[in-house]
Amino acid sequence: MSQFQIALVSGDGIGPEVTEQAMAVLNKIGEQFQHTFLFQNVLAGGCAIDATGKCLPEETLECCKKADSVLLGAVGGPKWDNVPNNQRPEKALLGLREGLGLYANLRPATIHKALAEACPLKPEITADGLDILIVRELTGGIYFGERGYREGKYGKEAYDVEAYSEMEIKRIAKNAFEVAMQRNKKVTSVDKANVLESSRFWRKVVTEVAKQYPQVELNHMYVDNAAMQLVRNPKQFDVIVTSNIFGDILSDEASMITGSIGLLPSASLGETGAGMYEPIHGSAPDIAGKNIANPIAAILSAAMMLKYSFQLDKEAQAIENAVTAVLEQGYRTPDIFSEGMKQVGTKEMGELICHNI
Repeated sequence: MSQFQIALVSGDGIGPEVTEQAMAVLNKIGEQFQHTFLFQNVLAGGCAIDATGKCLPEETLECCKKADSVLLGAVGGPKWDNVPNNQRPEKALLGLREGLGLYANLRPATIHKALAEACPLKPEITADGLDILIVRELTGGIYFGERGYREGKYGKEAYDVEAYSEMEIKRIAKNAFEVAMQRNKKVTSVDKANVLESSRFWRKVVTEVAKQYPQVELNHMYVDNAAMQLVRNPKQFDVIVTSNIFGDILSDEASMITGSIGLLPSASLGETGAGMYEPIHGSAPDIAGKNIANPIAAILSAAMMLKYSFQLDKEAQAIENAVTAVLEQGYRTPDIFSEGMKQVGTKEMGELICHNI
């Protein structure tokens, strides 16, 4: 029997509702496969501001550092729009990523056959489903570069600097190749090397790392072409690796191809096995407490935790299979409901998935 310590950051809005169902699913996995998952509730985001005055209390970060992994619901909401910028709920996410050394964001974009009609693309484009994994560098690039104001050619101007070190590129590239080895052994590195010096360096370093993985096919693609290809021929992609800003944009585009943001999980990983796992949807305060939020993204985030932090592949697959089974049985939360299906609430969807494990 294995035992795992999980720091639970339920957060704001629908966060507590969807993480409750993710916990229930993990506990069911524990029963079936003889594991014990111990959850410690900690505060971050708006609820932490209300309770402590800080979006990320020190004790929360310390607990997360000691845990085997972190499961997060969602943070933020209009209630905290007027707090000081350095204490906005979203700053808690940046603080957790930095404090835990999480530099790689893994975001899968998959289409379940049972939900194929929700995809906005023509059916023939995504026939037989879709399975893309975007690996986004998370702690470097223009979002973390030098910024400020200065006098320019036309008067006052603002600037933000895109910069990447060899180490930052090497480690994210290695991460992408490692996960590609577990998939279809194909990596597409996305940059803007025809214009940006930082992208030319990115392409050079990724190419060097690729030599360590001769089994993996490497392709390079400019970001504007990649954005077009994601809607023209998304099935050509297996693993996409790219910078912070390009990954931010492309992963959101890919998520919409799947038809519902309420289904998509994500993982943020670092050098150690611990990571932070969260659905990509927001806190949706307008539907909080109504038992209508879709818990599938949080549940699939828990499956990613089992796979990437705990190396429990069979257990992760059991969750994914259960989600597929429930969708094929016609059960839908309101966000993915269509005529002829059976509408259920947050709790019932979680219970159905547990039943199918």
